Amino acid sequence: MIELSDHFTLPKLLRFTLPSVCMMIFTSIYLVIDGFFVSNYVGKTALAAVNMVYPIIMILGSIGFMFGSGGSALVAAMLGEGEKEKAKKTFTLMYIFPMALGFVVSIPAFIFIPDICVLMGAQGQLLSDCLIYGRFLLVTVVLFIVQMESQIFFVTAERPKLGLMATILGCGSNIILDALFCAVFKWGIEGAAAATAISQAIGGIIPLLYFSFAKNNKLHFTKPEMNWRHIKKSASNGFSELLSNTSASIVAMLFNFQLMKFAGEDGVAAYSVLMYVNMLFLASFLGFSSGSSPIVSYNYGSENHEELKGVFKKITNLIGYSSLVMLILSFILAKPLSFLFVGYDEELYSMTVRAFHIYAFSFIFSGINIFSSSFFTALNNGMISAFLSLLRSFCLPCILVFVLPFFLGLEGIWYTLVLSEEIAFFFSIVLLSYNRKRYHY
Repeated sequence: MIELSDHFTLPKLLRFTLPSVCMMIFTSIYLVIDGFFVSNYVGKTALAAVNMVYPIIMILGSIGFMFGSGGSALVAAMLGEGEKEKAKKTFTLMYIFPMALGFVVSIPAFIFIPDICVLMGAQGQLLSDCLIYGRFLLVTVVLFIVQMESQIFFVTAERPKLGLMATILGCGSNIILDALFCAVFKWGIEGAAAATAISQAIGGIIPLLYFSFAKNNKLHFTKPEMNWRHIKKSASNGFSELLSNTSASIVAMLFNFQLMKFAGEDGVAAYSVLMYVNMLFLASFLGFSSGSSPIVSYNYGSENHEELKGVFKKITNLIGYSSLVMLILSFILAKPLSFLFVGYDEELYSMTVRAFHIYAFSFIFSGINIFSSSFFTALNNGMISAFLSLLRSFCLPCILVFVLPFFLGLEGIWYTLVLSEEIAFFFSIVLLSYNRKRYHY
């Protein structure tokens, strides 16, 4: 078993982070599978509905990612300092509070989801599909929060393979139920929504059961102590991850709004396919960054500067090579993946392929951008992490998605994604270079 205190060679680093990468990829598959079955068995209007609603669900699910990232850095640092009992109590609190918060915020989301969808331009059958899909998923959103949080805490608990197994079970159930409900029973958008809701529930229940009964594990549920300082610290430290996911969802809504103006439902459907592939590709960077974060936090907490330097160098080199591979793959897979989702509509297919060829260049920059934000979170510097996350995933896209289409029309929307990553990349490199002496990496 690999422990956080080990010396990490490149093969050991890959073995340790691989389950996290796979967890993020399998989590991303939830929406991709929905998209495939909805597009091919229900239609492009339903596909547009899924893409319009899911950002709302992701905003709520990001509560788990915030407390998972911020709480994990706090708990891992406690373990590095030898405070095991304190770590377990804080770990338990990091589950109870997000679940309660998720339940509270899901109520107004359930009530006001029609107004949100109308604001984004949904009407008629598109609005009806949005409401069905959204309200199904809001029923299990608390367990989705648990699932998002557990992807990170399974790594901190040194049980990344168990986390991967839980994610595979959830994803596997989604694939089976989607095929059954949409392709066999022909339940339409209701079937796709039910399949995703059930699978997210499974992905949340499994970690709750494990951490409740695995008393011999380094981290497990125990009697918590209410500590607002720890909650505040975890929330502020993981705020960049919440910000990244929330702002990405808000940006997706703005993109949908602009696409409805420039290309109608076809534009939203094309964007849906683009985001499916984007999620799968970026899931690798997200999983690798979150999987390596506990290692960074542990060595920072134990002041093992040499190990921290070595891990940083290995990660950045690996991400650099992976970025080039993803650029090449995105060009190779643009046509077959577009055909897989929207091959039944020639005009929509052409639009999607063109968007792919433009967006592909964003992968050169996105890996380092994602890692930089996660890296500063692991170092307990939530301010820099939040700045990078806010710049990349919110400020730049929100401005450019309205400015570029004014000059370039529909293609300006696709170029927005590339230019945002490129500008954020510059700031990531500057801040990583500036803070090397401060954190000894």
